[in-house]
Parts: sequence; C-alpha cells; structure tokens
Amino acid sequence: MSRQALGKGIRAIIPEQTRQELEGEARLLRLDEVRPNPFQPRGQAELEDIGELVESIREKGVLQPVVVRRRRDGYELVMGERRLRAARQAGLENIPAVVRRATDAEMLELALVENVQRRDLNPIDEALAYRRLADEFKLTHEEIARKVGKDRSTVSNALRLLALPYKVRDLLAAGRLTAGHARALIGLASRRDQVALAERIAADGLSVRAVERLCSGTRTKRKQAETDVHLRELQDLLQERLGTRVRIASPARGAGRVVIVFHGHEDLERIFRLIRGAG
Repeated sequence: MSRQALGKGIRAIIPEQTRQELEGEARLLRLDEVRPNPFQPRGQAELEDIGELVESIREKGVLQPVVVRRRRDGYELVMGERRLRAARQAGLENIPAVVRRATDAEMLELALVENVQRRDLNPIDEALAYRRLADEFKLTHEEIARKVGKDRSTVSNALRLLALPYKVRDLLAAGRLTAGHARALIGLASRRDQVALAERIAADGLSVRAVERLCSGTRTKRKQAETDVHLRELQDLLQERLGTRVRIASPARGAGRVVIVFHGHEDLERIFRLIRGAG
C-alpha cells in the first residue's frame, strides 16, 4: 500500500481539527506497550501471512509508523496490525508510532479503510470491507469511494460480487478466478450455472473473454428456451380455440409466422368467424 493512497483515505475520514495528530511526528514506543486493535476486521490467516514483511523489517526496520491511541495502561493500535505483528516476530523492541485520539467507531473505520487500500487484498475481502462500511457506518457508495480513494463504480462493482454463490466467492478469494471472471458470471441467472462455469474456469484456466462469450451463449440459449415454451403455450391455446392444428414458427429478429390448417371452404369460414369474434 502506498503512502499516497493511505494518506488520501485518512484525510477523507479524519476531521480537520484532528488531522494534525494523525500526520504528526512519530515517536518510538516499546512493543510491549502496544495492544492489538480489538476491532481489527482482518482474518487470522491473513494476519499470519507476514513472512515477507518480517524479513523486510529485519533488514530495513519499520518504514511507516503505526497509529495508536493512548490507554491508561499503555497504547492500543488503531492502524498497522501487520506491521505490529511483523515487528514482534522480527525481534524488535520498539516501533515508530503516531499517537492520536480515536473512538471505537473510528478505529474500526480506519482499520477497514487501511485493509481496502492494500494492493494484495483479494476481491471478496475488499467487497466485505465495503459492505461493513456501508452497513455499520451507513455510508453511500459515493462516500465509501471518497474515503478509500477509488471510483464509485469500483465500489459498486465490488459489492455486486457478494451476490455470487459461496463456492464462486471461495474460488475468487483463493485467486483461482479474477474479478473480471466473476463479473461475467454475475450475468448468469442460474446459480448452478455460475458454480459450474466457475469450476470450469478454475480447472481449465479460461480467459475472461472466453467466459464472457460462454455466459452470453448461455443467456441466449435460456432466453430461446423460455421463448419456445411461451410459443408452445400460445400454440396450444390457439389450437384449442380454433379447433384445428396451429403452428407458430419461432421468430427470427422479432418476426415469425402463424400457420393455421383448415379443411375446406366451410372450415375456413368457421375459423374466420372464430377469429373475428375473438377480436
């Protein structure tokens, strides 16, 4: 996560009067003085995947200060959970930190924003963070976009991924599907089709474009099948009403034809009277 992106998100959330506290000079705090953020939304497995960060801190130290709030018996982390854990694993005794005031609600909001702005966050975790910002802080998509420094359409498209079946979401979170694949799958009305195609993507490595073509073809076939059923129902109703065989040809480009079979001149007049009477 870049400093520029993180700064933009922080500036969007923190009121003007408290901004200087967050952007002020860092101080060194003993690691044993800093407790983890009790509102940390990141999963345990993700927090444990910090091997590369530990090595980087051993070599270069903690380059970006964490943010903490003061408590009676020390400090509580606001932002920087992975850096805090990695510093401990690296054997450091101190960590650079900026001390600021923060309510419990701000701690959760800041932690969510920090997570979203990480470049390696998978699409499902990103979408879940957006949903928490929307549900717990009553933020609109536009407001969320401003806070995390992204376009509103990015936020809206991410949240749409949460409508997919859990099997598809798991494949996406595991990196076996891309967000582009998932957006194409959303267009399928059948959840069973979504899961089946997602598993095929994961197994065969289909490109996004190939998946878009498959989804388009599936939608076309289903629409045609629905149309055929409707036409058969109309055909049966006409046959019953007219007392003769009727065939409705499947429309092409919006056009089609109705074939009514009659047996002699009198039968044709009978059918004509029925049609006229129906009008």
